[in-house]
Amino acid sequence: MKDEFEGIIAEKLRNMNTVEMTALAEDIRQDMIKYVSETGGHLASSLGVVELTIALHRVFDTPEDKIVWDVGHQCYAHKMLTGRWADMDTLRRLGGISGFPKRSESIYDTTDPGHSGTSLSIAHGMASARDLAGDTYSCVAVIGDGAMTSGVAWEALNSIGASKTPLIVVLNDNEMSISRNIGGFSKHLQNLRTSGFYTKFKKNLKKMNTPKGQKRLGSIRDVIKYSMLPRDIFEEIGFKYYGPIDGHDIDSLINMLSFAKDLDRPVLIHILTTKGKGYAPAEEDPTRFHGIGKFDPESGDSGKSAKQSWSGAFGEILLDLAEKDEKICAVTAAMMDSTGLSKMHDKFPERVFDAGIAEQHAVAFAEGLALNGMRPVAAIYSTFLQRAYDQVLTEVCLQDLPVIFAVDRAGATGPDGATHQGIYDIAYLSTIPGMTVMCPRDKETLRNMMEKAFSETSPVAIRYPRGYVPDSFAVPGNGDPEIIKEGRDLIILSDGNMLAEALKAAEILEETLVSGWKKVSVAVADVGTLHPINKEFISDCLERYKFAATLEDGIANGGFGSAVSAFECEMNTGCNIIEIAWPDAFIEHGTIEQLRDRYGMDAKSIAEKISARMGALK
Repeated sequence: MKDEFEGIIAEKLRNMNTVEMTALAEDIRQDMIKYVSETGGHLASSLGVVELTIALHRVFDTPEDKIVWDVGHQCYAHKMLTGRWADMDTLRRLGGISGFPKRSESIYDTTDPGHSGTSLSIAHGMASARDLAGDTYSCVAVIGDGAMTSGVAWEALNSIGASKTPLIVVLNDNEMSISRNIGGFSKHLQNLRTSGFYTKFKKNLKKMNTPKGQKRLGSIRDVIKYSMLPRDIFEEIGFKYYGPIDGHDIDSLINMLSFAKDLDRPVLIHILTTKGKGYAPAEEDPTRFHGIGKFDPESGDSGKSAKQSWSGAFGEILLDLAEKDEKICAVTAAMMDSTGLSKMHDKFPERVFDAGIAEQHAVAFAEGLALNGMRPVAAIYSTFLQRAYDQVLTEVCLQDLPVIFAVDRAGATGPDGATHQGIYDIAYLSTIPGMTVMCPRDKETLRNMMEKAFSETSPVAIRYPRGYVPDSFAVPGNGDPEIIKEGRDLIILSDGNMLAEALKAAEILEETLVSGWKKVSVAVADVGTLHPINKEFISDCLERYKFAATLEDGIANGGFGSAVSAFECEMNTGCNIIEIAWPDAFIEHGTIEQLRDRYGMDAKSIAEKISARMGALK
């Protein structure tokens, strides 16, 4: 049916019967599996909401009616139904369509999401703007049960309930975020899901349900519901709650959404779905298929690399250290497997804490652990740690507490695009007094940095990239700056993530005739610690070399290079600083190699930038 959905979709869907819509759902799933097997992506979550997506676009007059997808990684069926089915082979590829909703792609995409828990606030703002303008369009927020553990989601629920503005929240309950959901809210939903007696009684009431008895039966239902279930939290804060209902039953979804559309109040529809629905490998292992690379669509096998990931290396080292020190514990935000903590959790479950999708809580929780004598490690992706900036500053650094931040996916991360590029952490962490920011070049350097961090009594962030750990250098680092390659004319001061590119760039420069130079001799240093800069080492470099290039896997504005330039102005050595970093921009999706080439962060481009500056100033 791909060709039928290249234009306006509403009329096509409204003319379909249940059999046709069920067939459409199957076609979407089969093509989605095929495309994602070639491009990688968030498959399991998107497979789980196919029927919901069809029902939403059937009932609501999109794009006039607004649908806000929380996180947005479950939007593949939405993209396919809104004119982008034929472009799915470009998903997450450079120049292709994004793996998340993108307003620049389609008028059907209402916002550019990427982080959990924000859909309710956004939809509430849209609904309030609608009310102020005197319009009548519908606003719908689709949020998962994992995202509902986020604090901002509860702030929004409280605000929506108090405002009483018409707004529909669809709670997509698949019992999963990335790792298995935890916490009191998850248990509350479990009670709602599993009250079999109540569900059976409700079905019997439906058989008795006539227009004449509707009002009386509604009252009976409320009495029965509140006597059998914990008093529903959603209705207590101002929502009309309906559910749970089968999120794969298109007719039930259409009927409920149509009913809710006409209610002049906040409504929450609780639907039950299966993550990975319709594809056995994803149903059996939804965590692996949450965000997966290329795989064999027949078997689901994505192959295994002989190399170890940075997350895996971190988890292995932390477990080794935790075996020797019972005060070491770990905190994560709903990403036990993804951050490499599973092995430690298996051995020391009482010392590994999953805070849910609540990074602010996770960091403040780590503060509490540190205040009472524990040595906590908060393992959080760079792009998600942004959400806890205030807690890092106020709760941890202001009190100079020994919390270690394992900043995973630091630097450019590639296909997930602008919302997930971890290129801001050097800058935002470097604004905080008392914070030390380190970046390892290999596994043994990571181990040494972690051991050094545990020997400190102040906060330390150790940032490492997505992907596999490179081959070890001859001598591992420990956070102190080191000369990796000697030279006399220029020194490249690199962070650990970019060290391999720095060495390649040095080789290119020494083999190339730089304008005005007979032959250039290039030194390369791994600076180890990016903040605070080692002033003694940097001062020596500025006085020794005519040119110093800084190279970091982060943004230029406020990063390591900015600190070196500011220090040179203070020292006034006459050394020419060449700052090489990601530009002051939001970086789109593509492979890391493609993005480095596009933005001048590959070895060839680095050498060209340095050569041009050296030639101009000879």
